[in-house]
Amino acid sequence: MLLGGRIPRHIGIIMDGNGRWAESRGLPRIEGHRRGVERSKEVIEVAVELGLKALTLFTFSTENWRRPTAEVATLMRLLEIYLKRELEGLIKNDIVFRSIGEIWRLPDHIQSIISEAEKKTSSNKGMILAIALSYSGRNEILRAVKKAIRSGIAPDELTEEGFSAFLDTSGIPHPDLIIRTSGEMRISNFLLWQAAYSEFFFTDTLWPDFSEDEFLLAIQDYQRRERRFGAIPVRADAS
Repeated sequence: MLLGGRIPRHIGIIMDGNGRWAESRGLPRIEGHRRGVERSKEVIEVAVELGLKALTLFTFSTENWRRPTAEVATLMRLLEIYLKRELEGLIKNDIVFRSIGEIWRLPDHIQSIISEAEKKTSSNKGMILAIALSYSGRNEILRAVKKAIRSGIAPDELTEEGFSAFLDTSGIPHPDLIIRTSGEMRISNFLLWQAAYSEFFFTDTLWPDFSEDEFLLAIQDYQRRERRFGAIPVRADAS
């Protein structure tokens, strides 16, 4: 795959539109989620090929617990199937699997599968694949504050860099680019601290239809941006 210019180190994706995709085709919502899982797999493969350092997928928010019980149960089942089916591929492709969010709220067997995937990929050296599960950016920041307090660090000694170490994403570079599908133009509580200087790409495309070409288009759009970081403009594709 050829793509000129600088590749973002870290891309976050708000994968939205599975339900609407299914409903527009007269299908059960779960069919949209199934297709969304397959699209996630394809995007992960492209991200690895491009050489990304990290890819974070917003998979299940804390607000998603309010969905119908049957839909939540099916989403958990799809997550279980994906992790079991793809674990060997993650290992083979040298991917480091990470989960962020309130993992303790997930069913016990899902927690065990996640723990196994994290353990078996922890020594890999390739791209970090972070899956946001039962995740809320505000909640993550609040939990980080509590961790910092419990650590005993003096308030005057706490820096932005030090605080980042208490976040779920500790050790993962902040996202250069955040993509949101389905036409919604909001961040929806995703990586609030980390996205302070991220570039954003919004598309009307529903997640199950988000193709490799559109993924590359989002990156090319990013490469044309001038990233200011509150100071001197820096082109995203500058060397």
